[in-house]
Amino acid sequence: MRALPALLSLAALAALLALPAAVTSPYALHVMILLFLAVIQGESWNVLGGYTGQYSVGHAAWFGLGAYGTLMLMQFEHVAPWWGVWPAVALAVGAALVVGSITFRLRGPYFVLASIAVAEIFRLVALNWKDMTNGAEGILTSDLPPLQVAGHVVTDFATKVPFYYAGLALAVLTIAANWAVQHSKLGYCFQAIREDQDAAHSLGIALTFYKNVALAISAFFTAWAGAFYALYVGFIDPGTVLSTEVSVQFVLISIIGGIGTIGGPVVGALVLVPLSEALRANLLSDAIFKLHLADETSPTGLFLKDNLAHAHALIYGILMVVVILFMPDGVLGFARGLVARRRRAAAAAQAEGSAS
Repeated sequence: MRALPALLSLAALAALLALPAAVTSPYALHVMILLFLAVIQGESWNVLGGYTGQYSVGHAAWFGLGAYGTLMLMQFEHVAPWWGVWPAVALAVGAALVVGSITFRLRGPYFVLASIAVAEIFRLVALNWKDMTNGAEGILTSDLPPLQVAGHVVTDFATKVPFYYAGLALAVLTIAANWAVQHSKLGYCFQAIREDQDAAHSLGIALTFYKNVALAISAFFTAWAGAFYALYVGFIDPGTVLSTEVSVQFVLISIIGGIGTIGGPVVGALVLVPLSEALRANLLSDAIFKLHLADETSPTGLFLKDNLAHAHALIYGILMVVVILFMPDGVLGFARGLVARRRRAAAAAQAEGSAS
């Protein structure tokens, strides 16, 4: 039974590797790429927020540094992105360590507020440092150079397939990093800090050091996610990569799926990405009309058609309130509890039948 999750994971990975050969729809591949990006974001935040209990709402800072660093090196210094992403990620990790050394002196809501302030500072710097970032106009890149190894072109990024495999590779890497953290001494120290900081400190665990290690790991993968987003979309500005909305998305994915678990961010991404796409493409309002819940030409129908596509923030908020109230361990924790209760009920019924 213990090998079953590993076998299911390998089967899912094999199916995902084969998917582009069977599915040629660019939109379907686009949704899968967004799904991988959401998994990377959730798993990255999970290292700091899930295992260490430091609820940062400022991960847009590291996401934006990865995005801006990679595109700026490519646009202004003509550095290929597969090389430029490394200094961008190193910059994000270095900045995270400096910020963490200061903000980890704070606890609880004060740390949360400080993390929001840090991301906002980065956003304002990007907005006003026009010579470097183009300010509110952002940075647009039209074509990516082909990826070459030893003079041979590996891929030219002319379709969505290379981005699909790059996103899948990064998602698997962040999941593997979470597994490694959870099953290591480092992860035990993180979880001890999450459960009781004072008790962990009394046991000799250096709080600031381990928090900074968790932040460095989290910022590393977050910056990679930012670089991947920038190269895939081809355009960034302070609003799309450094806003509070971006930071909140990191938290939402983990909370809805289940924080402090490896599979939680994956479940959260599976909930949020299809929901977001259904809202954006007006699929939800179309379904309401097809089910005759509202007339498309009525004032209510027209209101839903015009506004439901822009209501993702409202839907996210409602969803988060529902999850916090009724599923405090996230969707994954709720499903596991449901399975455990059914097993206990089946075992009790079997024991009762044997006794009679």
